[in-house]
Amino acid sequence: MAFALLLSCSKDEDNPSPEPGVVLATPFASNASNIGNTSFDANWVLVPEAESYLIDVSTSNSFSTFITGYNALEKSGSTAEITGLSPGITYFYRVRAKKGTEITNNSNVITVTTTGVAPEESEDPTFLKVKANALENPFFVGVAVKSNQLTEGSAYDVVLKNEFSSITAEYEMKMNPISTGSGSYNWDAADKIVNYGNDNGINVHGHALVWHNAVPDWLSNFSGTDAEFALEVKKYITDVVTRYAGKVSSWDVVNEAVDDNGNMRNTIFLQKMGPDYIKDCYQWARDAAIAAGDTDLLLFYNDYATSTNIPKQDKMFNIVDDLKTSNLIDGVGFQMHNTYLSPTKEQIETDINRAVALGLKVHISELDIQVNQNNDITYLTAERALAQKEKFKEIVKIYNALPEANKYALTVWGFKDNESWIPYSTDLNHPGNDWPLLYNDKFEIKSAHTGFLEGLE
Repeated sequence: MAFALLLSCSKDEDNPSPEPGVVLATPFASNASNIGNTSFDANWVLVPEAESYLIDVSTSNSFSTFITGYNALEKSGSTAEITGLSPGITYFYRVRAKKGTEITNNSNVITVTTTGVAPEESEDPTFLKVKANALENPFFVGVAVKSNQLTEGSAYDVVLKNEFSSITAEYEMKMNPISTGSGSYNWDAADKIVNYGNDNGINVHGHALVWHNAVPDWLSNFSGTDAEFALEVKKYITDVVTRYAGKVSSWDVVNEAVDDNGNMRNTIFLQKMGPDYIKDCYQWARDAAIAAGDTDLLLFYNDYATSTNIPKQDKMFNIVDDLKTSNLIDGVGFQMHNTYLSPTKEQIETDINRAVALGLKVHISELDIQVNQNNDITYLTAERALAQKEKFKEIVKIYNALPEANKYALTVWGFKDNESWIPYSTDLNHPGNDWPLLYNDKFEIKSAHTGFLEGLE
C-alpha cells in the first residue's frame, strides 16, 4: 500500500496539472521624462508576461481625440519617445499591456506639459467668431455638427475651431438616437460632441429633449398607462440633463410644439400627457439641473416659421408667456430656415422683439438661406449668391443690434451646401438642389460668409 501510494505521488510530480492562464496586470504609467518643446518620453512599469504595450496620447484627459500617430501605438520596453508635439501644450498619456490577443485595461493617466511658449491663437479678423468676440456686446457664433465630423485635424475640425464658438448637435442629441429603452441609453455620439466642445472651449447647446419626430420606437409603441408614459419622459429628461450638467450650457427642452395652423401640434406627448406636457417637461429639466448643481443651465423653446406665420407666432408666445410666468424658460430659439426673399427685415424684427420684450434670450438657432426654393436654377448664379449674401448680412445685423442681455447665439445649420438638409427635402417640398450655407462642397468660403462678416460691422 505504501509502495503504491509512493508511485502515485511520483506520477503526479512527473506530470503536474497545467496551471491556469496568467491574467495580465494593468500597467502603471509613471511620470514623463526628457520633456522638451516638441517631445517627451512616456514611461511605465513593465508587466510580467506582457509582450508589448499600447500607448495613447491626447490633449484631452477624456481621450476623446488623439494626437496623430498615438492612438494605440504599439511599443516594447518601458518607455516611448513621443514626438511632433507643440511647445507649451498640456498632453495626457495612458498605457495598456498586450500579450497575443489579450489587452489590459487602461493605466492611470499621466499629465505632461511641453516646455516653451504655446503659439498664440490666430486672431484673423475674417474668422466669424473672432469678429463677433471683438464686438462691444459679443455673442456665440454656432454651427450644427455631426459626431463623425469631430476628428482632430479634419477640415471640419480646423474650420470649426477657427470660425465658431458654439456647437449644436444636428440630430444625435435628440431622444431617438440616445434612448434605446426604458432607462437604457446609447451615449456614444452625444458624449463625443459634448466632450469635443468642452475640451476645446466651445459652448455646447443641447438640441432637443422632446421633439415629435424623434420619438424612439419603444416609446412610440409604449403599452403602459398615460401616467407611466409621462414617468418615462420625466426619467429621460432627468437622466440626460443630469449627465450633461455643467457640460451643456443650454437645452431646447421642447421643439416645434405648434403646428402650422397655430394650434398645439397633435403629438404623442400631447395625446398621452395632456396640454400641460410642455410645462411639465420644463419643470423636470429645471429640477434635474438644480439637483445636479447646475443652476446656470438655460432652457429654450425652439420653433420655425414664426416670423411669417402670425397664428403660429401668437401661439408660440402664449406658450412662452406661460413658461416665463412660472420661471421655467430663459430664451426662445428662432430657427430661421429662410429664403433669399422671405421673411422681410420687419417681420424678423417683430418676431424677435416679442422675446426681447419678455426679457428672454434670443437664439437664431438653425439659420440657413435657400436660393432655389422654386427649383428655377441649376447652379448658384451670381445674382442669387449676391441676394443670399445680403440676406445673411441683414439677419446678422438684426441680431447684432439686440440688447446685450438678450443675446445668446447665432447658429448656422451646417457647414457645407452639399451636406445641408435642404436640397431635395420632402419635408420642405423642395424638389431640387440648393446652396443654403456659408461654404460650398469644397469647403470654400462663399459670398454668404462675407455677408455674415459684414453684418457684424
